[in-house]
Amino acid sequence: MTDRKKKAKLIILLGVIWVVVTLPLPWIVNNPEVSTEQFNIILSIIGIMSIPFIVLGVVWTLKPELTT
Repeated sequence: MTDRKKKAKLIILLGVIWVVVTLPLPWIVNNPEVSTEQFNIILSIIGIMSIPFIVLGVVWTLKPELTT
C-alpha cells in the first residue's frame, strides 16, 4: 500500500513541477500591457498543453518498460 502512495506522490510532484516550469510568469506578471483576461487565457492554454506531458510522465512512471 505504501508503494502505491509513494508512486501517487511522485506522480503529483512531477505534474506540479511540469506545470510550474512551463509557466512564463515573470514575462506575464512583470508586463503591464498584459490584462487579466489575457493572463487567464495564457494560463488556460498552458494548462491544456501540459496535459499530454503530465500523462506521459505518469505512464512512464507506472510502466518504465515503455521507454525502451
